[in-house]
Amino acid sequence: MTDSETPQENGLISAKDQPGLVRSRPTIDAYFVQFAELAATRSTCVRRQVGAVLVRDKHILSTGYNGSPANMKHCTTETCLRLKTGVKSGERHELCRGVHAEQNAIIQCALHGVSSRDATLYVTHSPCTICAKMLINAGISRVVVKRKYPDEDGVQMLKDSGVKVHFLEK
Repeated sequence: MTDSETPQENGLISAKDQPGLVRSRPTIDAYFVQFAELAATRSTCVRRQVGAVLVRDKHILSTGYNGSPANMKHCTTETCLRLKTGVKSGERHELCRGVHAEQNAIIQCALHGVSSRDATLYVTHSPCTICAKMLINAGISRVVVKRKYPDEDGVQMLKDSGVKVHFLEK
């Protein structure tokens, strides 16, 4: 039984389920989602802070957070086209100049020559349809999500392609 399958409560493996351990500790999934939450704190988006971590064999391959492309000014409440036009969350992704956290994690792998094949993505919010297509083509085999994002088509696309999707929060 892997750590992510061990009986747990609130993302913790009970000390009673681990002989010799004196305290509870996070599951592997809860552990890496905490890294995604930390990555989200670097976000420059004015609407939603998202973080992502690509992991293979319990080792971090790359991280990403959402925000403006490198060497561009950060978004502000005055420059965000989505805010100005009242675009609902989960819709019209093309109206945002920001790069999504999942995209940045894939890009970091590419920049540093690290394969993302068979990796697990840990992410604070479920991927949109654009990110789902990229994750499928990047060879991601599993996605662990902290919370749902309004674009539910991305999750369905991942499942339809054979990518395993697990939500930590119901």
